[in-house]
Amino acid sequence: MTEVYHVSNRALDYRGFRLLLAVIAFATLASQSIVFLTGYQVAKLYPTEPLYLGYLGLAQAIPALSLALVGGHAADLLNRKYLLLATLSVQAACASILLWASLFAGANLLWWIYPAMFLLGLARGFAAPTLPTLEATLVSPSATVQAATLATGVWQACAVSAPILAGFMIVRMGVPSAFAVTLVCFAFAAFCLLWIIPPKRELPKKHEPILESISEGIRFVFSTPVMWSSMALDLFAVLFGGAIAMLPLFAANVLHTDPIGLSYLAASPMVGALLSSIVCTCYPPKRYAGPTLLCSVFGFGICMIVFALSTSLVLSCFALFLSGLLDGISVVIRKSIMRLYSPDHMRGRVASVASIFIGASNEIGELESGVAAHYLGLTRSVWMGGMVTLMVVTAIAFKSPQLRKLDLTKMD
Repeated sequence: MTEVYHVSNRALDYRGFRLLLAVIAFATLASQSIVFLTGYQVAKLYPTEPLYLGYLGLAQAIPALSLALVGGHAADLLNRKYLLLATLSVQAACASILLWASLFAGANLLWWIYPAMFLLGLARGFAAPTLPTLEATLVSPSATVQAATLATGVWQACAVSAPILAGFMIVRMGVPSAFAVTLVCFAFAAFCLLWIIPPKRELPKKHEPILESISEGIRFVFSTPVMWSSMALDLFAVLFGGAIAMLPLFAANVLHTDPIGLSYLAASPMVGALLSSIVCTCYPPKRYAGPTLLCSVFGFGICMIVFALSTSLVLSCFALFLSGLLDGISVVIRKSIMRLYSPDHMRGRVASVASIFIGASNEIGELESGVAAHYLGLTRSVWMGGMVTLMVVTAIAFKSPQLRKLDLTKMD
């Protein structure tokens, strides 16, 4: 059975895309709650040691980065809908393990958290390249930028809600109940995914060797200056400038706030990113996409410096809000670049390379944050990372004139 599509410039006119937004919403609520809950548990067990929080990122990064290229190959070779369904099942297994451990593991809780997060990273290794490739097939090319903006906005809205809901559930219901809710969310995501009927596509009849297939995707990315420079910008900026992994320690040791205050800190950047997504939906950043991307990442670095030096919960939340606002703009532009510059038969492999850059900046960034905080001190590690972000943006701006002059209106 195939769905009949009409051509429209509006992403929401496509039924499959609307269902995919629901999948993104439920899966994001669940996965982001898991990240928040495990971070809270680890910080509670080891309130003075940031390395254990950094190890959470490492546990996810090892499988996510190791399997990303294989996941991209699979996304181009297999049915993307059912591959994404398999990743939801693995994430549900992760939530089940954490639910059991929260109830029965006792003093051995940490030994269950890291393997569960490894499973979460395993699922992400395949989901990261599969989701955007499925999304790109559900709308017309003229609706691609709007689709990327809406998908980002839904993700950000749920990422805003997840830590706030998780924080309140910790206080009102306890951690095990919060993990039970994530299982329900994964079930709803799978239900919505089953109703998506992607347009029929010709799967390759002759399968090229996996290493040759992966190498072709890598060569394509690095032969496209706009693509690799935008990915590198995200990699180094977030790798050194991010501070999200250290929020539980900032909340406890610098700002002296409770789990509710921590949830506000965790939600602040997501609120900013959600607002930027709403603005970008009405005013897509197409004509001056390159300069806008560079300026937004530069501003992100400044926000991280302000956050590191703040001792006020309100100022810290505001700095994180602005960082999310600017990062949300850059995310929309980077996703639009990936979708518009990737041929359909190679979307999975291109997305897998992008997911390696993103995963390295996020999960390896968490490890870097933990190591830097351990050796440099909590606040010093963050403001120094913000300074590195400013230098990275300046270097890439000079190195990539194609990115400086990028105009996405020419790709419609």
